[in-house]
Amino acid sequence: MNKVRFVSLLVLPGLLAACGTTRHPAPVVDRTAGAKTSEAAKTAVQPPATPKQADSRGYYVVRRGDTLIQIALDFGQHYRDLVTWNNLANPNDIKVDQVLRVLPPEGGPQTASAATSSGVEVRPLSPSVSSSATVPNKSAPRGDKRPYSEAALAELQKPEGANQPGTVPPTVVAKVDPNKPAEKAPEIPVPALPDEEGLSWIWPADGKIVATFSDGKKGIDIAGKLGQPVLAAGSGKVLYAGSGIRGYGNLVIVKHSNNLLSAYAHNKTIFVKEDQTVSKGQKIAEMGNSDSDAVKLHFEIRQQGKPVDPSKFLPSR
Repeated sequence: MNKVRFVSLLVLPGLLAACGTTRHPAPVVDRTAGAKTSEAAKTAVQPPATPKQADSRGYYVVRRGDTLIQIALDFGQHYRDLVTWNNLANPNDIKVDQVLRVLPPEGGPQTASAATSSGVEVRPLSPSVSSSATVPNKSAPRGDKRPYSEAALAELQKPEGANQPGTVPPTVVAKVDPNKPAEKAPEIPVPALPDEEGLSWIWPADGKIVATFSDGKKGIDIAGKLGQPVLAAGSGKVLYAGSGIRGYGNLVIVKHSNNLLSAYAHNKTIFVKEDQTVSKGQKIAEMGNSDSDAVKLHFEIRQQGKPVDPSKFLPSR
């Protein structure tokens, strides 16, 4: 009995200490917050892609998602020109990292014939100059007998032809001065498109402006009704008519000058074809919602391929 009490006395303090120990609850980790953060990171809005730029030689490297028609629009060129400049067998078959010429090849090295024509012009002397610069043959032997005198001796010591009438000293023969600009051959005038300063513009459609030009918007959006007329904002030539650019739907592009284009997107129906000349105010399409969530006209003006604010060109209303 005494042994049992002794053992109980030894165990009792340990039990009391165990009962007095504070128990902390296990930590709880909210895994949903981490998941939300991860999803937010995935769906974060990426910064807008840098605008397309050509190198100093006029070449561009194809990016993912590019199409030849989109590249042509961004550089203000006709997609057929890009096909020609790059010897493309299929305009729909371009690859990422492919190098394309996007600016006219006239800026490249000149051909041998062009270099020659721009250098110093060398032409044979005309018959009149050639005859006057030629020393005539002797008309009398230098050994003719004359009375001796100082004047006669000096006469004999002069070069042949020096005193002959109608002769020109050889030192005055015409020479080509390499420092003097050469005469340029007359250039054949090339028919030019209407001057930009002479262009006049009209609004391409009636309706409320629901989106304005900004860094994130390449043009303006005009709301309207399905089938409403879409007019050419200025006279020019149809550069493209089709649906080959993602996000634009049925698209018409009109070239007004060497530097200015206008684009009309989301059309229901297109009434013009490529290479057709259109006048200002001519009906070129009907408003629609192709590749869009609403019926509207997306209208752009591009200067050398770069989007510019259409309100700076269109008349106030």
